[in-house]
Amino acid sequence: MNHRVLKLTALSGVYVSLSSPAMAYLDGATASILLQALIGAFATWLMYSRIFVAKVKSFFRTAKKSASTPDAE
Repeated sequence: MNHRVLKLTALSGVYVSLSSPAMAYLDGATASILLQALIGAFATWLMYSRIFVAKVKSFFRTAKKSASTPDAE
């Protein structure tokens, strides 16, 4: 098994060293998409945190109400 992993690692190393460089670039549309993704993630986080805080407040309000009212028994 170990011999098999060594062969696979050596073959992967040869494959990576023979690849030619990618002549890629990032244009303005890519930056715009990334900016939109960041704005969307921030807006989602804001809404999630507001809903979470409201649920926590509601939980403690109902816990306080139930503790302050005496049982009818």
